[in-house]
Amino acid sequence: MYMFDRLKNLFPSRGNGVAIELGAERINIAQLQKKGAELKIKHLCSAEVPAGIFEEGRIVNPQELGELISATLNDNKIKATHVTTSVPMREAVIRLIPLPAELNDREVRDLILNHEAALYLPYPREEVDLDYQKLDLVTDEDGLDKVQVMLAATRKEVTDSYIDTFQYAGLSVKVLEISSFSVLRTIKEQLRQFAPQEAVVLIDIEFDCTEIAIVVNGIPQFNRTVPIGTFQLQEALSNAMNLPVNRSFDVLQDITIPDVPMNNSAMLTDINPGMAAMMRILIELADEVRRSIEFYMSNNGQDLKLEQLLLAGPGGGLGQLDLFFTQRLQIPTTQVDPIAGLGLDPAMDIPIGQRPGLGVVLGLGMREV
Repeated sequence: MYMFDRLKNLFPSRGNGVAIELGAERINIAQLQKKGAELKIKHLCSAEVPAGIFEEGRIVNPQELGELISATLNDNKIKATHVTTSVPMREAVIRLIPLPAELNDREVRDLILNHEAALYLPYPREEVDLDYQKLDLVTDEDGLDKVQVMLAATRKEVTDSYIDTFQYAGLSVKVLEISSFSVLRTIKEQLRQFAPQEAVVLIDIEFDCTEIAIVVNGIPQFNRTVPIGTFQLQEALSNAMNLPVNRSFDVLQDITIPDVPMNNSAMLTDINPGMAAMMRILIELADEVRRSIEFYMSNNGQDLKLEQLLLAGPGGGLGQLDLFFTQRLQIPTTQVDPIAGLGLDPAMDIPIGQRPGLGVVLGLGMREV
């Protein structure tokens, strides 16, 4: 399955190389190594991204970003010629398309590329790079057998910005996938505990946004991005304390969300102004998650049961954030641990609070072992 001729695909095969996650606040780099049945982290490093390289989540200075990648690889003595990377979910279109089960692979490909894609995409076909993957057989409401096909697409201008960035770093792009797929790869075993009619919600809290995915049978069925991320938390905290705003997530690393009832915002008067300002942002985020769930369940959830929220991304590791979401939404919530989920031997001490932020890069790294 190939996205287009310039690189492999969104659902690619394994190979050798380096995994790199590009973010507006930092880049993460990983190489995994398999020795027998044991999977180890060979390299894991990151570098802060200066302001001005990204605007509204998109790369606007690929040369400077490419030079940063090259310098970080050199500083950490990592050698690579190609890269596995991902685009944020907000830059992608994901659709599930039911097709007649009797179609062979060539017929499915022709139908997707020449007909169905144009019906399901919000952009002209010539402006996107796309890929697809056949999933499970299902029976529709009329009793007909169908095969579900996942269609994934990105705007060519977005794809080009990633290719250009890595060319400046001296790397070719072998794999480009959607970031939520990378995270889900690290918790495959955890997802297997849920039945076909049980859903989980992946809440990936990034620098300037949160990506929400409702997942059934390991497949994202609904995706939404809201403009609340760690920067908005840092901004609220700094403004309340009359401090300059800092882009670095390090400001939030040691913060623990207080264990107070969150069903009433009046409770915020009992905590300090900085924390209260952060809590208002978190309450807004939780309410956006609630609205996303209610929208999806009202349209698709007649026979579906929502079982769990999964917190990922750098913001997902905030102390007691799982408890906050559990109390606010009355849904059991856990923080994703991709190191435990993959059974990795990290060969280094990685604090529990930092692990949810490694889901994308370690999930990408799994493509290379």
